[in-house]
Amino acid sequence: MDLDYYGANCFKVVTKKATLVFDDNLAELALKSVTKPGEIALFTHAHTNPAVEVKLAIDAPGEFEVSDVSVQGIAARAHMDEPGAMTATMFKVLVNDIRLVAVGHVYPELSDEQLEAIGMVDVLLIPVGGNGYTLDPVGALKLIKKIEPKIIIPTHYADSKIKYEVPQQSLEEAIKGLAMEPRERLPKLKLKPADLATEGTQLIILERE
Repeated sequence: MDLDYYGANCFKVVTKKATLVFDDNLAELALKSVTKPGEIALFTHAHTNPAVEVKLAIDAPGEFEVSDVSVQGIAARAHMDEPGAMTATMFKVLVNDIRLVAVGHVYPELSDEQLEAIGMVDVLLIPVGGNGYTLDPVGALKLIKKIEPKIIIPTHYADSKIKYEVPQQSLEEAIKGLAMEPRERLPKLKLKPADLATEGTQLIILERE
């Protein structure tokens, strides 16, 4: 499994049989969309439809199987939702025995039922930019401690080329708030199940494509 980061909450997960694109709203943020025809598009929040013909677009809770990839959408309260509302969808994806979760802009309180649905996590994609729009490092750390992933990849932090709706904290500020030293800074993450045999939680920074 290869993991590429494109800014904001946008990632691609590439396997031999499928490519999954998470939260490609880049065209709304002064960048170019990266979704290509035939890919699987997942959205954790309200979005515009992909400009190309995708194999499948998922933006709601449910269970899906496509191209040897298992996707579970879990309903959640968005960070800016009123209490009781659940307009966000967290995604748990099982690819080649690697369990990846993208939480998106969620409120930093998850129920026992949501945590049970998330279950064991190898890779957690989690926003850290804060400022009332999404999780800040304090909220992110709260979820990290409950989910206990093996690898954390921070997303949605300040970037001079991205025009965020709300200004975001810098990555360095977020790292200080997480109180974790990055294990690596990489242009791409290549993962095999054997790479996840280590104990504890590691912070990895992916550089934007």
